[in-house]
Amino acid sequence: MKKLIIAASALCLLQVTKAQQTTASKSYVDKYKDIAMKEMIRTGVPASITLAQGILETESGQSNLVRSSNNHFGIKCKTEWTGAKVYHDDDAKGECFRSYNTAEESYADHSDFLRNRPHYAFLFQLDPTNYEGWAKGLRKAGYATNPAYAQMLMKIIVDNNLQQYTLLAMNKPAETGNNGDFFASNTAKPQQPANETAAPVANALNNEVEAADKPTPSGQSVKIAQTMAAPPSYPTGTFKINETNVMYADAGVSLFALANNHNITYKKLLEFNELDNVDILENASLIFLEKKPRKGAKDFHVAEQGETLEAIAQKEGVRLENVLLYNRIPRNKTLHAGDKIYLRGNAPVAAATAPAGKTAKAS
Repeated sequence: MKKLIIAASALCLLQVTKAQQTTASKSYVDKYKDIAMKEMIRTGVPASITLAQGILETESGQSNLVRSSNNHFGIKCKTEWTGAKVYHDDDAKGECFRSYNTAEESYADHSDFLRNRPHYAFLFQLDPTNYEGWAKGLRKAGYATNPAYAQMLMKIIVDNNLQQYTLLAMNKPAETGNNGDFFASNTAKPQQPANETAAPVANALNNEVEAADKPTPSGQSVKIAQTMAAPPSYPTGTFKINETNVMYADAGVSLFALANNHNITYKKLLEFNELDNVDILENASLIFLEKKPRKGAKDFHVAEQGETLEAIAQKEGVRLENVLLYNRIPRNKTLHAGDKIYLRGNAPVAAATAPAGKTAKAS
């Protein structure tokens, strides 16, 4: 009888402990799921993987490390880290771990940590819904020393139905502002119909310059697309310009992630937008999701101060090569306010890039 009582007590204790763990995991997911989805859209790291790692590394938000440092992913200092530090016993005694002011900082650093290190690059070739491939890949790349790390992540994903957040993030548009509330559960934003044609509304666009190398904390470099910095009021999500699907992506969005989320290859997305070796957008930009037409919706575009041919091609939804061909001008041609840029056929010889309402004269 005594043995039966002991066994029953142990079983009850096990069930209570499991229930407590389930409750803690649910609370963790409810608290951080929006950040995980936001980071997926920004960098391409699946929300399910991010949340599973957070649950595992923080013991569902209960670990001493996360309580003392906001470090949700057990990222150690490394030589390049210049931020705040805490010391914690892990594989060795008194190891140095990164410390953050907020959970958001920890989540962003985790995404960048994976995105910017070459030995994790192969993960971003996987479908974002392939959480098994991601889990095994993280273990293979050396993220954790525990040989059961991949299986632990996969179990957490299944037990907590975390795949739903990856799927939700894939159906969300990129942010169109910097308010940080885009994924707030109770915040509704008006959206235009998906097939609405966007009217160009920006008064000025900054010059587009060549992609530049931006150093990252890891010592690696990421190509940055410096595109349109003005904040025009384009519709949220996917819409149409010149009968072609396009979206207005916020600064900081990863084109690699955007391509994955829209089932387009990264190479094709670059081709559609006439970009070379660009990943992270430095400024908000129009990004086409299919190839632009050769002809515009109107005969010509009147240039505004500071506009470039690349910006006009995006704004009007016309292939840049055709814009250059129609107007018989080089890609680096400096435009002036009032110049006519023809979009449907060859510009008249006398009128090529002449200000609207004026006739060009030979000098």
